[in-house]
Amino acid sequence: MTDQAEKPQSPPRRCPICGKPVEQAFRPFCSPRCRDVDLNRWLSGSYVVPGREGDEEDAD
Repeated sequence: MTDQAEKPQSPPRRCPICGKPVEQAFRPFCSPRCRDVDLNRWLSGSYVVPGREGDEEDAD
């Protein structure tokens, strides 16, 4: 009997920007460059999190 049950290995994680293997220091990205590309996309409005219909940002 083994101490730990054998788990199937999951595939290596890939950077969502370029697809290279993820580096632990920059997780979930592979490098500072890809991390900065992702941040720029959020700040420039390329990524949008949809709200519910009828929600208004400045509703009083």
